[in-house]
Amino acid sequence: MFFFRLLSRLPLSILYLLTDFLYLIARFVIRYRKKVIDENLFHAFPELSDTERKKIRNRFYRNFTDTFAETIKLLTISEAEFRRRFVIVNQPDLDQPVKNGVSSLMMAGHIFNWEWGVVGTNLYTEVPVETVYLKVNNPFFNELMKKIRTRFGGFVTEKKEFRRGMLTLGRDPRIVLLGSDQRPPSSENRYQREFLNRPAVFFEGAEFLSKKMNLYVHYGKMTKVKRGHYRYEYVPMASPPYDGEKPHSITDRFCEMLEENIREQPDMYLWSHKRWKI
Repeated sequence: MFFFRLLSRLPLSILYLLTDFLYLIARFVIRYRKKVIDENLFHAFPELSDTERKKIRNRFYRNFTDTFAETIKLLTISEAEFRRRFVIVNQPDLDQPVKNGVSSLMMAGHIFNWEWGVVGTNLYTEVPVETVYLKVNNPFFNELMKKIRTRFGGFVTEKKEFRRGMLTLGRDPRIVLLGSDQRPPSSENRYQREFLNRPAVFFEGAEFLSKKMNLYVHYGKMTKVKRGHYRYEYVPMASPPYDGEKPHSITDRFCEMLEENIREQPDMYLWSHKRWKI
């Protein structure tokens, strides 16, 4: 942990020099998951030329490697610097239901840099925030990510633990952050629909919780302004009552908004993930 804290003390400009090197390694030497990335981009953007998709892939490598510098920096970044680099829009809209005694769900996708979205929500909010996460197998890195995600407050809950305690959302109102574009295993209840021109499966925890407990739902829209600077907007997705709502309506709306977000800045999505494996 000491090494990562020491590394985190370096200015982002210096850390970016390190990720410039990682970028060259990922792109030209090991060609990190190139086949997976190219296949995902081919299906997502069939209207683009090979040259245009290649440009997206190369910019993806840049964003992907920069994420290491930006995430490590979260260990020691000052509040003032983070606020200068990360701006949130509509935070009161996310807070207000909780202040009124009703929990809010915030659904987001794996758009860079989603870790800043977690830390930023904890910093700017005026109400309790819970981040649901999938446990990392390596104990050291699992603890490291917990420290990073709670840098400015909030708390994290492993997915299995959250399932056991989710009924407390009515008793203890809070914002719950959910990474909602992860591919659920075959052992889970899954919803299949088209996503970026191919069948994909989704968790429906947010769908179930919001309709079962009459919770408010927002989408976290990430926009990269420039290197090391982001804009995060909470966009209302759904609100109670849900009587008469069609099945899967909230998951469908999330997928639509995530697609819009991806198409605005396609190099920002995690294309190296085997997202479409059914």
